[in-house]
Amino acid sequence: MERRKLIWAGALLAAGTGFGLWRARGARKLDDAAFAARYATPLDPPEGGMSVYHLGHSLVGRDMPVMLDQLVAGHSHASQLGWGASLNQHRQGDVPGLAEENTHPNHRAPTEALGSGAYDAVVLTEMVEIRDAIRYHDSAQALAHWARVARAGNPDVRVYLYETWHRLDDPEGWLARVDGDLTAAWQDALMRVAMAQEGVGTIYLIPGGQVLAAVIRAIEGGKLPGLTRRTELFARDAAGGVDPIHLNDLGAYIIAITHFSTLYHQSPEGLPWALLRADGQPAVPLPKASVAPLQRLVWQVVTRYASTGVAG
Repeated sequence: MERRKLIWAGALLAAGTGFGLWRARGARKLDDAAFAARYATPLDPPEGGMSVYHLGHSLVGRDMPVMLDQLVAGHSHASQLGWGASLNQHRQGDVPGLAEENTHPNHRAPTEALGSGAYDAVVLTEMVEIRDAIRYHDSAQALAHWARVARAGNPDVRVYLYETWHRLDDPEGWLARVDGDLTAAWQDALMRVAMAQEGVGTIYLIPGGQVLAAVIRAIEGGKLPGLTRRTELFARDAAGGVDPIHLNDLGAYIIAITHFSTLYHQSPEGLPWALLRADGQPAVPLPKASVAPLQRLVWQVVTRYASTGVAG
């Protein structure tokens, strides 16, 4: 299926745990104090609905941004996706699956879109395996490039890096990877290096992987009624096998309210949970008993990290 190619086309298994930090070690990066100072003052909550641009691949997908559209009056989005595409492939214009993945009304090419200054926020999504993105795809430089393009179009734009996750069958353990990579990869090798460059400004974090990990721990701890296994958040193939990285409707909803909380500085508690997918069909909703505790948990995670720009 074409949808499955979105991640596989960009993913090669990285060897060892160094994952190309040999490349990032020599790069100038913000030190601990300078990095913390960027987030010492939270962002002001936006006034009204935002226009948001998403650049990435299937862990953005078509459904999640459309779900987000339904949560806020006046919210709108555009995007460009690819098959497992890295930010550098988008920069070079060599995006696998470009034609196939952008046959939808929300597509807009990134350089033209960001140059227009039409967006209040830009959400940048790096390919996974994140280790390969850093090692082979000049990830920090590509992140810096897109931040500069966005700010050239709109100096007041808010730039976010969407932290994603890894395959459920990762040999190092799914939760261990998500826990360890937040600092080592997303922050140290990407954000700190990119933000040390001229014209990049502050890049904020949408903690998708951290939220998903917290939700999975809650599920497996029996704290979300109606949910019992992590695989209940992931898609299945035609034969019923678990897709180890792509989310289903339940997972997409969790990531949509993570974006909502980060972008709008509001708890998702009380938001509707019966939404439509991008194809106009009803999404499978969460079990009703799990909705309120899950929404509270998302807000707790988003407000835990100063790098989200949301006051804790």
